[in-house]
Amino acid sequence: MKPLVLIVEDESAIVTLIRYNLESEGYEVIEAINGDEALILIDERIPDIIILDWMLPTLSGLEVCRRIRLNDAARNVPIIMLTARAEESDRVRGLDYGADDYLVKPFSTKELLARLRAILRRIRPALSENSLEYADIFMDLTSYRVTRNGINIHLGPTEYKLLRNFLEHPSRVFTREQLLNAVWGHGIFVEHRTVDVHIRRLRKALTSNGGNDLIRTVRSAGYSLEEII
Repeated sequence: MKPLVLIVEDESAIVTLIRYNLESEGYEVIEAINGDEALILIDERIPDIIILDWMLPTLSGLEVCRRIRLNDAARNVPIIMLTARAEESDRVRGLDYGADDYLVKPFSTKELLARLRAILRRIRPALSENSLEYADIFMDLTSYRVTRNGINIHLGPTEYKLLRNFLEHPSRVFTREQLLNAVWGHGIFVEHRTVDVHIRRLRKALTSNGGNDLIRTVRSAGYSLEEII
C-alpha cells in the first residue's frame, strides 16, 4: 500500500510542487487548504504522515497540530511543520505543540523528501522491507504468505488487506470508515457492517490454531491489532 501523505497548505504553488515530487516518488497525496478541512480529512482517513503549514486560514498550524495530538486515532501520526517562521522560539513552539520535524521556507524539496522518508522508515519499516511481523504473526509481502507461530494461515484477499493494514500500524485504532477507505478504496460505497463481517473472518483465521485474539474491538471507535500482555 502506498504511504498516504496529507499536505495542509494554502499556497497552491507550494502544494503543486510538493504533490508532484511526492507522487513521483510513489506516495499517495491528499491536500487541505485550511485547518478545518485538514481535520475533516483526518477523521475520514488517517494519513501516514502530515506536512503542515503554520500560517493557515481558520485554524493555525499550531492549533491543528494540538488537536491532532488530542485525537486518539491520529495522535501518533508524524507531522512535519513547514513554515516561514525561522526564529528558534518558533521552532521550539512547533515542536512543543507536537510536530516531529520543522522545515523553514524557502525549503529544498530534496531535503523535505529525505526527512519524510526518514520518519516513515522509523514508524513503518514495511516501506523498506519485504515482510511484516507483529507478536507471532508473520506476513511475507512477496509471496503473500501469512503464518502464525510458524503455521500457515489461509486468508481471503480482503482479510489479507485488513491484516496488512493492521500490521503496518499496530496498536492504532481504526474506525470502520477508515478501514473501508484503506482496504476497499476511498469513495467506494460499502456498508459498515461489511467490515464487521471480514473482521470476524480474520479473527477466525488467526485463532484457528488456538492462538489468542489479537484484534481488539474498541467500543464506539473501531478495531486495532494489539497484543494484550
